Amino acid sequence: MSRGAPLIIGVVGGSGSGKTTVVRAIQESAGSRAALLDQDAYYLDLGHLTLEERKLVNFDHPDSIDTALFVEHVTRLMRREAVDKPVYDFAAHSRGRGTVRVEPADVVVVDGILLFVDEQLRKLFDLRIFVDVADDVRFIRRLQRDLTERGRSVDNVIDQYLRTVRPMHLEFVEPSKRYAHVILPEGGQNRIGIDMILAHVRLELERRGAGT
Repeated sequence: MSRGAPLIIGVVGGSGSGKTTVVRAIQESAGSRAALLDQDAYYLDLGHLTLEERKLVNFDHPDSIDTALFVEHVTRLMRREAVDKPVYDFAAHSRGRGTVRVEPADVVVVDGILLFVDEQLRKLFDLRIFVDVADDVRFIRRLQRDLTERGRSVDNVIDQYLRTVRPMHLEFVEPSKRYAHVILPEGGQNRIGIDMILAHVRLELERRGAGT
């Protein structure tokens, strides 16, 4: 592995936009040279609150993120230092026990809905991608995910979407699109767009002396 500066990629999009599909495509293309850091792991620890109090927290507001720790970890990966990523328990709405070791890599893919909101954080990205998908499609995907993966009820998902997800998307996520280098309509369905991104990543790796 090259010891030059890694390529830091930020992938943003509203909840349910298909960021994971785009991230997975980049990871598969880069193979063992890629590492992933997901913003979802960096929600503030709410263990001091009751479960009912945690359910009322606005998890779509930038203040819900442990931005200081997140910036520190991205910066350390830029310096090719390993980090211990927190584990977040979405069913309990709190940070879980233990951590996940993330080793440095030639490509560091960072995934989250609020990455471009914080100026200090967005300056760390060499490539900023915004995954742009229609609101109704995103809501359906979020509903399916939260029911099957996060143990939520239909009423709970709808209430959270109307109370915080939609208004926070309009206030923070959508406006952050202007900071993107690349806007990817239709997300993972846009194969031409993804192929262009992957071609750029390969060229950058070669330029940095980290190509195969």
